[in-house]
Amino acid sequence: MPLLSSPPATPHTDVLLVDDSVTDLQLLTEMMTLHNLRISVATDGTCGLEQATLLQPGLILLDVRMPGLDGFSVCRHLKAHRQTRSIPVIFLTASIDLSERLEGFAAGGVDYIGKPFEVMEVLARVGVHLQRNIQPPDEPMAEVADGGQLVAAVQQLLRSSITTPPGLDDLARRFGTNRRRLNELFQTLCGQPVFGWLREERLRLAYLRVSQPGQRFAGISDALGYSTPANFTKAFRQRYGFTPSEVRRHITGTHEADAS
Repeated sequence: MPLLSSPPATPHTDVLLVDDSVTDLQLLTEMMTLHNLRISVATDGTCGLEQATLLQPGLILLDVRMPGLDGFSVCRHLKAHRQTRSIPVIFLTASIDLSERLEGFAAGGVDYIGKPFEVMEVLARVGVHLQRNIQPPDEPMAEVADGGQLVAAVQQLLRSSITTPPGLDDLARRFGTNRRRLNELFQTLCGQPVFGWLREERLRLAYLRVSQPGQRFAGISDALGYSTPANFTKAFRQRYGFTPSEVRRHITGTHEADAS
């Protein structure tokens, strides 16, 4: 599907894509529209800031390396203004440099997606952070709407019981469905099955709590349902590429030793 121009600006944007690479924008546009996400695009940082303020998207995918305003500068601008500070930002980068990723989190980003893109990774991470029920804008299908309501209800229950969540069969029984349909709905709307979504949600919450200097890592581990602080540290490092202690030290200037 050729990307001839940016989609028209609309107040119903789910995802704003900001990248100076037309090739990358085309790939992301195809991924998003195939899964009924409504997107808008910007090809530089200044336009991205304007679009974010105008459209109030549910999520921004933001390239790090751009001429003029780079991704980190754009993110700091977004987080400095009331109208845009609550919009989650996922950085797009080909770099695996730890210091660059830490700089992105310090600027206010919630996640990274590596280049070249893997479709399932993009959809999974977008699904976690978007936190919305997705429907095609002009196709109000009852099945999709009912599925969205079911997924939202299951997500709410899982968040409220995140320390000791029910099993998949128990979840399905509680909501009058079966495990296959539940996993399929999560796969469609969130880009991953139920417990894949829960794993990502735990780690998303973990990052937010690690960023707050008053919270002990052992307490975060317990509250999010990890069996030991060492397992928490391992999962966090596998997901983000660095330990909770490294994140906290970089963002807050304080330090707490990781469990080993």
